[in-house]
Amino acid sequence: MGATELKSLLPRELLASVVVFLVALPLCMGIAIASGMPPAKGLVTGIIGGLVVGWLAGSPLQVSGPAAGLAVLVFELVREHGMAMLGPILLLAGLLQVLAGRFKLGCWFRVTAPAVVYGMLAGIGVLIVLSQLHVMFDSGPQPSGLDNLIAFPTTLLGAFGPGSALYAGLLGLGTILIMLAWEKRRPQALRFVPGALLGVGAATAASLLLALPVKRVEVPANLAEAIDWLRPADLLNLADPAILVAAFAVAFIASAETLLSAAAVDRMHNGVRSDFDKELSAQGVGNMLCGLVGALPMTGVIVRSSANVQAGAKTRMSAMFHGLWLLAFVLLLSSVLQSIPVASLAGVLVYTGLKLVDLKAFRGLGRYGRMPMFTYAATAIAIVSTDLLTGVLIGFALTLVKLAFKAARLKISLVELEPQGEMELRLIGAATFLKVPALTQALNSIPKGSTVHVPLNNLSYIDHSCLELLEEWGRANAAQGSRLIIESRGLKRRLEGRVRTTVGMGSAVS
Repeated sequence: MGATELKSLLPRELLASVVVFLVALPLCMGIAIASGMPPAKGLVTGIIGGLVVGWLAGSPLQVSGPAAGLAVLVFELVREHGMAMLGPILLLAGLLQVLAGRFKLGCWFRVTAPAVVYGMLAGIGVLIVLSQLHVMFDSGPQPSGLDNLIAFPTTLLGAFGPGSALYAGLLGLGTILIMLAWEKRRPQALRFVPGALLGVGAATAASLLLALPVKRVEVPANLAEAIDWLRPADLLNLADPAILVAAFAVAFIASAETLLSAAAVDRMHNGVRSDFDKELSAQGVGNMLCGLVGALPMTGVIVRSSANVQAGAKTRMSAMFHGLWLLAFVLLLSSVLQSIPVASLAGVLVYTGLKLVDLKAFRGLGRYGRMPMFTYAATAIAIVSTDLLTGVLIGFALTLVKLAFKAARLKISLVELEPQGEMELRLIGAATFLKVPALTQALNSIPKGSTVHVPLNNLSYIDHSCLELLEEWGRANAAQGSRLIIESRGLKRRLEGRVRTTVGMGSAVS
């Protein structure tokens, strides 16, 4: 990029970066709170996502930062292993992402069944809503989704007693209503102004004017206080199998969400396409840095990225500048952040969680049959009722069951040909060992002395058990005048030339 072109793009990139900064600011803090972490940790992740990942990115217009999709997992990890262990987990998860990018595995993360991904996001969205409804009333969330659901009536009734819970709830509800109204009614000229910023700004102003005694964001005056450097002794805990599983879970979910987001961003513009492997490596570097400083994990985030595209960004400079604005705001205006009601940020997360439950995607899966819709629903319900990892594994298991079912489908029919005594055994689908009983039954019904043609060109796959069954039938019935002709045209490549010819035993291959 030449100096003249850079100079012409700079004003547009600066404007887009301000828009992204305004979107990212409340989300960084809100996601940190939803993750059970101090708000400053989310801001540190946003700064790294902008300055470092924005510079290394393989997806030029994608913006990285803390993601709602990982909030539930981080909350569970912090609750089970403590905040100090998040550093080693992120360090290993980031290293896995870097290696995946270096070994060109980016495309494989995108082959995850959409039903599992959408179901995972829906389950995460429900968990965020259930937990943040408590935070909206200045209360603490429960350890699990079901506990949050069961405890909510008590939290709601408690809001009408003494204390600040009712005021906090009204501020959170007001934030949600402003965001909803702005999405539906915002003028075209002001489409770049984020509803989250308006909602949080209005709630903050109202709470200050009315001097409401609600919980407010706690941000250290010095950003260095928000950094907890990774201790070498903590790395010894990576030998714990539970920690290793957690690191793999973070790496997988962060990578899948990042690359799905990058693919969505590519559909929004006509510029340079994403390099998924480079993007994966950049995310890995970012997560390793987050692990070193004790911040939240990051992914490429569709909300910030779409705001970036809509604001007219053309290069990576916008994402980098947004990180710079976050850093400057935290360093120079931390007192402003300390005025924000926690309930208002919880309202932002409730709204974001509801958006993750994408019913349009659920209905869209119906085009491919009932099984994808069932997988979506089962994944989401399992995540809410158990935990994130179990829900995702159930989603994968259902996908494998579907694949196994499709692989086991084989249509078998016997057709009489001219002249008399000639028959054709038609096989359509996949001939696997699961269909040996049905194939045996069909072969046993063939009259003695018949010449049977078996074309294989309608098969997507045939394994050795079925092929050997056919050949064995030909050998066993040759003495009775039967003859089996396996016509392997169209399947030779699948069998890699391993279709065997039995000469003089009643079986032939043409």
